Order: sequence, then C-alpha cells, then structure tokens
Amino acid sequence: MLQTRISELLNISKWREELQYVKDFEPERDVVTQIRVLLYGSIGNGKSTFINSVSTVLRGRMVNTAMVSAINYEGTSFTKKYETHKIRKETWGSFYPFVFNDIMGLEEGTGRGVRVDDIKLAMKGHVMEGYKFNPASSLSSSDSGYNPTPSNDDKVHVLVCVCSGNAAEISDSVLQKMREIREAASDLGIPQLVVVTKLDEACPETEKDLQNIYKSKLVKKKMTDLSSELGIPLNCILPVKNYSQEISQHPDCDMLILNALKLILDFGNDFIEKF
Repeated sequence: MLQTRISELLNISKWREELQYVKDFEPERDVVTQIRVLLYGSIGNGKSTFINSVSTVLRGRMVNTAMVSAINYEGTSFTKKYETHKIRKETWGSFYPFVFNDIMGLEEGTGRGVRVDDIKLAMKGHVMEGYKFNPASSLSSSDSGYNPTPSNDDKVHVLVCVCSGNAAEISDSVLQKMREIREAASDLGIPQLVVVTKLDEACPETEKDLQNIYKSKLVKKKMTDLSSELGIPLNCILPVKNYSQEISQHPDCDMLILNALKLILDFGNDFIEKF
C-alpha cells in the first residue's frame, strides 16, 4: 500500500515537471517564432485526435479544436485542407510557441489520399494555409495555394508519423509512400518521430492499466515492427493514448502525451540550431 502511494506521488511529481517544461518552452533561437510540427499517416490513425489531446493536456480541459469524425462512410480522409493548429495559453490571446499542421491521410494506390509531393512541398513551407488537397494532382507553383517565398516559420521543423497500434499491417503501397516521405525529410535534415495511438485497443493489459504500456510484449513487438518497417529508431517511436472517448483527464494518459510532446519540441529546437 505504502509503495503504491509513493509510486503515485512520484508519477504526479514527474507529470508536473513535464507539464511545466512544456508550458515554459521557447525556441532556443530567434530565427523562428514557433516550432512547426507536421503530422502525417494513414487515414483514421488519430492525427487530429492527437492534436486535440495535446490541447487537452495543456489547457486542463477537454478540447476539440481539430475536427474529427467518429464515422467516415466514404472510407476516405476526414481532413481535406492544410490547417495550422495553435494552442491557446491561459492568458487570452496568447499561444504556445509551437503549432501542429494536420493534413489529409495517406491511402492505398494512386489518386487517393494526400499526394507524397504535397507533403514534400509542405515540409519546405510551400503549402499555404487552407489549401485543399487534390488526390488527383499535386500543388504546382502556378496554383493560388502555393507559397513561393516561405519563411523559416512556414517550414516544417519536426515530422511526426502517426500510426495506429490496433490497425492491420501497413499496406505495401502506403509503406512505400511513407518511406519516400521519410527520405525527403532526411534530405532536408528534418527530425522524425513516430507516435503510436490506440495501443490500449490492441492490448488488454494496457487497456486495463495504461502503466502497463511499457511492460507489454505485444506493445513492444508492435513498436519494434514499426521501427523495422519505417526505418525509425525505437527510441523515436512513442506510445500515446489519445483522448477519444473520455470526458475527463487521466494522469497516465497525460503523461504519455507530455513525454511525446517534450521530445517533439526538443527535436524541433535541435533542428532550428542549423538555420
């Protein structure tokens, strides 16, 4: 009983430390005013829900600013436009110095989902806010949604692949697109991470107690498989539990999200040092 109580107090202390770190975060160099994080991945993996979950943790209440759909009858991406999501601080009109960009999801084959070339352009800052993705053709320099002179703030500083821990194996077609995106990011020197959602749905141990997420053999295998498939080091693959069904916050859920967010921001700072 005493050992359990001590463990709970240590977890609360760590949670407060991580939360304060994020709340105090500022880019280490003034070459940018904010760290831009681009999320990509297959449809239905929880990209928009991850943004809402980060907002929930930082604002201390349930947030739904990035629109999500519980049901998609068309079987296609719910997100259609290139949209920047800011997170408001406690002070009205003040925002955290990092933003998330949500995009259309990757789909199998050609002419479906976001095009790889559009993600490459987004990484370089050429995609303007509100641009509506066209699965049939990529953005061109003559389009109104093309930004010909991107600033450092427009460019992507961290690339995050959002994968589902409860989905079937990634198809060869989507996997090839992911590898092409990864290679393009590597050429630009952009740091890359993987956020794995819905592991609680795949693992009964983790669903019962979220603290089992690092002990579960099933979770470890899923993360190891993703590391092998995507070529991302295991220590850059981060398990999270998005807020998707809950109506109130949970410290274990918050902690996983804060761990992922802290590493994302640290990687972003490392990248802007090169500017």
